[in-house]
Amino acid sequence: MTVVLRPRAALFHAEGGWFSANWHFSFDQYRDEANMGLGDLRVFNDDRLVPGAAWPMHPHRDIEGITYVAEGTFEHADSRGNGGILPPGSVQRATLGSGMQHSERNGSKTESMRFIQMWIMPSRRGLDPSIEQREFSPDSRRNTLKPVLVPAPGYAKDGAPRAADAVTVHQDAAVYASLLDPQAKVRHEFRGGFGGYLFVVHGSLAKPELDEGGAAKILNEPAIEIEAGDQGAEVLLVETKVGA
Repeated sequence: MTVVLRPRAALFHAEGGWFSANWHFSFDQYRDEANMGLGDLRVFNDDRLVPGAAWPMHPHRDIEGITYVAEGTFEHADSRGNGGILPPGSVQRATLGSGMQHSERNGSKTESMRFIQMWIMPSRRGLDPSIEQREFSPDSRRNTLKPVLVPAPGYAKDGAPRAADAVTVHQDAAVYASLLDPQAKVRHEFRGGFGGYLFVVHGSLAKPELDEGGAAKILNEPAIEIEAGDQGAEVLLVETKVGA
């Protein structure tokens, strides 16, 4: 059984003037052959943009780009004419299969914006590009692990999470979001062959012991017990295949 803690100070940090970021896995100029992702989770970036800043339009292919809005106003645009503004607690899945350009922008001219960018590798290559996004209320995430991303129909084995209001992904993977009151506890049981990546968006955890911005790899564990610290916590849990 293995739980590998990754405090924020141990992560790769990038500064670009108009952005700052913690990159959890190898990305851009950060290269670590021993840290290339977890199962089908290839990228996990904690990004902040200054007011009005944008990652300009850029291409991707054959990834499922997952965004969780942590703070501020997230604005999206792409080469297929999709667009929109998402508040905190929102989730977007961009299928960048056969190829699509997209951009992420801070929709505010006065406040910073923070979003979590994940890449999940799809089960099939060459999928038609598409966008799906939803906002999840604080009440829906309060003291529970709310499924906000679940496998699309036909992409999951038995026992995969289902939620009618969740965004879907073209892979047998899931993301759960939770807003925990002080000392509140939640538990998640993993399917055989699955593990997790637990991330503290805000606040802190007493179990496993992590502060804001920290994470934990969860391998070969049947379940994980999560307990908020004295100030409560906002967390994400990515569930992905890690074994046969």
